[in-house]
Formats: sequence, structure tokens, C-alpha cells
Amino acid sequence: MRYDDFIGRVQDRARLDSTHRAMNAVRATLSTLSERLTLEEAKDLAAQLPNEIGACLSISPVMHAQRLSLDEFFYRVATREKAHPPDAIYHARVVMEVLSEAVTKGEMEDVLGQLPAEFRTFVRSGGV
Repeated sequence: MRYDDFIGRVQDRARLDSTHRAMNAVRATLSTLSERLTLEEAKDLAAQLPNEIGACLSISPVMHAQRLSLDEFFYRVATREKAHPPDAIYHARVVMEVLSEAVTKGEMEDVLGQLPAEFRTFVRSGGV
């Protein structure tokens, strides 16, 4: 999937008024997700995404594989996105849905395999 397609889908589904806000939601969600994944898995996921989006998964190696509750995940996404928590949660769900369309099924299963059950339920409840 191309960058414009990914961002356009997020913008449309999340009903955001600009591509800037859509990219902000993508960046907030994926950078927080990368903190929960191993460095290797974050790199594997990034390799299947457009460079501009995959770069959201590139953070310091010491920041990977953290234990985050789903509430902490939501808090970090909302803080990074500078959005109200209910909006940030909805945007994160949309980003994860589009992410699942952009990467192979096997890669998405690898990502979900590194997340606790509560994360998998959240991701899958959005149609993923």
C-alpha cells in the first residue's frame, strides 16, 4: 500500500479533517505500538510499510518490548496525538485496521502474537 493510500484511508475512516491530523494519529499509534513490540518485530513490520509510515516504528532499541497495559497504551497515544482519549482510542483502532490491510496476514499475526490478550481483543474488535 502506498503512503497516500494508507493516510487517506485513516483520514477517511477516522473522519479527520486533514492529512496532517491523519499522519499524527498514525505516528502516535505506531510509535506507541513499537514500544510494545520487540525491535526485530518492529523492523519486520516497518519493512512492509511505506517508508514514511514505517519510520514511525523506528525508536531507540531500549524502548522496545515494554510491558504496557491497554490503558497505558491509550494514554500514550492520546498524549502523543494531543487528542481527547476517546478520540485517540478511535483513531488508534482505525490505524490498526488500516495497518492490517497494508501488511500480510502473517505479519499482522506476528504483531498480534506479541501483544497481550486485551490488545488483541481491541485490535480485532475494530474489524481487524
